[in-house]
Amino acid sequence: MLINDTDRGIGFLLTETARLFRQLIDRRLHPLGLTRAQWSVLAILSNRDGLSQSQLAEALEVEKTTAGRLIDHVEKSGWVERRPIPGDRRVWGVYLTDRARPLIADVERVVLSVRAEILSDLSPTQQHELAGVLQLVKSRISLALSVDQSGSATHQTDDGKV
Repeated sequence: MLINDTDRGIGFLLTETARLFRQLIDRRLHPLGLTRAQWSVLAILSNRDGLSQSQLAEALEVEKTTAGRLIDHVEKSGWVERRPIPGDRRVWGVYLTDRARPLIADVERVVLSVRAEILSDLSPTQQHELAGVLQLVKSRISLALSVDQSGSATHQTDDGKV
C-alpha cells in the first residue's frame, strides 16, 4: 500500500508540514487583521512592487479574476493601490501603500519568529542541510513539471539515463 498509518511517505510529510506551517503563521498573524491571501499579496509585493494583476495572479497561483477580487479587498484596506503603467492604458500596477510598510515589517517579525521556533531543535548545520535537501526536492519537482508540460514521454534518471 502506498500510504498507510505507519509510513506516510515523503509527499505526505512535505504537504502536512507545509499545511501546519501555514496554519501556525495564519494564527500568529490573525491579531494583525490579515488573512493568508492578504499577507501573501503583501509579501509578494514587498519583493516585487508594481506587478500587474496578471503577474500577481501568476505569483499567487490563482486565476486572474480571483486575484482581482483579492486586490480589491486589500485595496479597500488601504494596503495597496493600483496605478496606471506608462505606455499601456489597459494594465495597472499594484503597489504597496505607505500604510502597508509597517505591517509588512510586523509580518516579517512574526514569520521569522515562527521559523526560529519550529527550527529551534536543529543545529545551524542541520538547518542548512534541511534547506539544501528541500531545495533539491523542489528543483526536481520543477524539472518534472517542465518535462511533463513539454509533452516529453521520457524521463531522465539521476544517473543521466532515460
